[in-house]
Amino acid sequence: MNTSKEAVCKRFLSDGYIIVPVENSNTLDNITALVGNAIRSRFDPAPTGASQSLLDLFHNLIDPSHLNSFRLDLIHSLHKEDWFLNAYHELAKNAVEMLVGTELAMQRRVNLSIQLPGDSSSLLPPHADVWAGDSPYEIVQWVPLVNTRNTKSMFILPMEKSCVLHSELHTFSGKSSDELFDAIKDDVIFPEVKYGEVMLFTQTAIHGNRVNEEGETRWSFNCRFKSLFSPYADKKLGEFFKPVSIKTATKIGLEFAAPDGFAK
Repeated sequence: MNTSKEAVCKRFLSDGYIIVPVENSNTLDNITALVGNAIRSRFDPAPTGASQSLLDLFHNLIDPSHLNSFRLDLIHSLHKEDWFLNAYHELAKNAVEMLVGTELAMQRRVNLSIQLPGDSSSLLPPHADVWAGDSPYEIVQWVPLVNTRNTKSMFILPMEKSCVLHSELHTFSGKSSDELFDAIKDDVIFPEVKYGEVMLFTQTAIHGNRVNEEGETRWSFNCRFKSLFSPYADKKLGEFFKPVSIKTATKIGLEFAAPDGFAK
């Protein structure tokens, strides 16, 4: 990270997101190879070529009607790998700690999004995760396995505009998600996130995706992180989140049993 921490944090506050290089490119390559090998094992004959090309051209291998079942099966197989969750955490560990803190809770399962060109079945309308019971203290780590740009990426509404929409959301009652997008389409940004980069964004910012018109398949992981002791909403520690970084003093405090007659 070539800019100062203060400048990065200011940018996150104003834009609602930052894009930084992955902190271990070998780890990202290992994850990508794991996904590529999983794809090859599920087709007969097995597709050839480098994993990067295989992911970009994945739409040539699968019908959209089979995509979600394939995606869920692939997620299940990835989480069988003991190293996967820790490896994902390591991709942006320092950047997450800079924004969130050093005692962290992490989503127990990393999500995978696969968006085929021209496919409208995988769309997320404009939303903020906090509308659906997520804590505003969380951030999302978004990692593409391919180069993303324009509609092959996702969109995000900068923080100032998102705050305005939060206050005016009631005016869209009874209207469609397309009408909501039409109201913000001139202000949304489609960040260009290349392979080897990570985007971190606040889920209080309005975001979503559109039909992928770029002619290549988008592959991206997303996972939430939050400060271990920050407020939780509907998704609780031990259910949706798991602790990933606990300091020594915290461990002592959690394990301490006060003698009878004394309060902790």
